Amino acid sequence: MLSTNNTSSDYLQLQSPEAVGIDMEIAGIGARSHAFIIDWHIRLLLALAWLLAVGIALFSFQGLSLSIWDDASTLQLYLWLLPAGILYFFYHPILEIFMSGRTPGKKMAGVKLVTLDGLTPNSGALLLRNVFRLLDSLPAFYILGLGSGAFTRHQVRIGDLAAGLVLVYDDEVNEKELEQVSQLALNSDLKSNNQALLLDLLKRWKQLLENDRIRLGEQFLDRIGEPVTDINPDKKVHEKNLLALLERLANQEKS
Repeated sequence: MLSTNNTSSDYLQLQSPEAVGIDMEIAGIGARSHAFIIDWHIRLLLALAWLLAVGIALFSFQGLSLSIWDDASTLQLYLWLLPAGILYFFYHPILEIFMSGRTPGKKMAGVKLVTLDGLTPNSGALLLRNVFRLLDSLPAFYILGLGSGAFTRHQVRIGDLAAGLVLVYDDEVNEKELEQVSQLALNSDLKSNNQALLLDLLKRWKQLLENDRIRLGEQFLDRIGEPVTDINPDKKVHEKNLLALLERLANQEKS
């Protein structure tokens, strides 16, 4: 289980039982506003698109009559207005639940919601933060929410405070990496500094050039006392074998 160290207001600092630390950078008011503006445009356009499309369909079906809406049935009005209202007002809670703390706007802005332990929020927490959205929006233009973000430790609005959530940059760490850190710390015979090196190497493996992958992989295995003795002349095969050894180390059980 990861513990939380809140010594910095700019980072959510997480630590495994074996002192393998991960920092998640907290997204400030600028990134929060950027994501919100994108989402606002998306939900507004979706709602307007529905109103326009269904309005045209109903208008065409009824004929070119100026009194169309006077004679429209309750069912037709619901069909026209209700989905548009759902698209606009329930956009955030629905998408945050199905996108694991993200929305299209958050994804484009490179941010996501996490708990104070750095994990994916549950549905209850996401719904709670959105209930408080009404309070955050007071008296207008989210002034109360922005004020809360300016003066709270983790730059969160009132809804996030109530739900125990934080907005962080999405490219810093993901849930899979957090789980891997915790599992490696608990189940591996490697020392904590070597655990951190192994995870960092695996995380950056695809970004490295082929020769650098091989060199760093061999250096790490030599460092932990398991030097590579069987070197395949085919560099691609050798690299593949190295990666398999490293991944096996990351998933090994304590002896």
